[in-house]
Amino acid sequence: MMFRLLALLLLPVMAFFAAKSISQKFSLTARQNQVLFLIMAALLIVAVLVAMGRLPVQFILAPLGGLGAFLVRFWPTLMRLLPFWQMLMSRRAASQSKRSGQTSTIRTEFLEMVLDHDSGEMSGTVLTGQHKGQHLNDMTLEALLGLLLECQADSDSQQVLEAYLDRHQENWREQTSASSRVPPSDTEAPMSRQLALEILGLTDAASEADIIHAHRQMMRRLHPDRGGSDYLAKKINAAKDHLID
Repeated sequence: MMFRLLALLLLPVMAFFAAKSISQKFSLTARQNQVLFLIMAALLIVAVLVAMGRLPVQFILAPLGGLGAFLVRFWPTLMRLLPFWQMLMSRRAASQSKRSGQTSTIRTEFLEMVLDHDSGEMSGTVLTGQHKGQHLNDMTLEALLGLLLECQADSDSQQVLEAYLDRHQENWREQTSASSRVPPSDTEAPMSRQLALEILGLTDAASEADIIHAHRQMMRRLHPDRGGSDYLAKKINAAKDHLID
């Protein structure tokens, strides 16, 4: 009787920590955590019924034995099919990401920029200064150039705004004298995990495969050879390297 009572008290605690450990180790998404919760709940119910004597122990041992015999017999076949399964899942993930309209965010002292992974388009909002609260898409070229002068105080803000102007105002450099622009300094904000996740448009539960896939999708759209900018490509590469390393 005491053993059953102790088992009833320990089983929920063990199930909770087991689920938490699995979720953290494999960086599960919210949907995967829901599936894991349902599986652990079902196993917990069965374990409680066995501990209470409502189900025979064979109720658990018989399926486990059958599963073990199946794996022993068909293991070579499963190993041959594994590469095809991985290829299928990678293609499915790629098609889902294309439909998702995924975006990334880059925040600097003056700007909050949003990058669309599908189209490579950029939009932004001014965070401080004379044009605070305005959207870049609503600003005239004259106002954008005025904002660029303000952004010279912050290297990241200046470079990301120049990248925006390169994509949306092709002739802006011709209308701006070289003397009115100061080359950006090498000082940039240090990369952090949260910043890297925002740049790649990922959540904290992203796996290494998710990071590599998001990086590849963004570089296809924002690489300098395809109309992007060196600054954005550098930030995207830095975000991937920081998360993987």
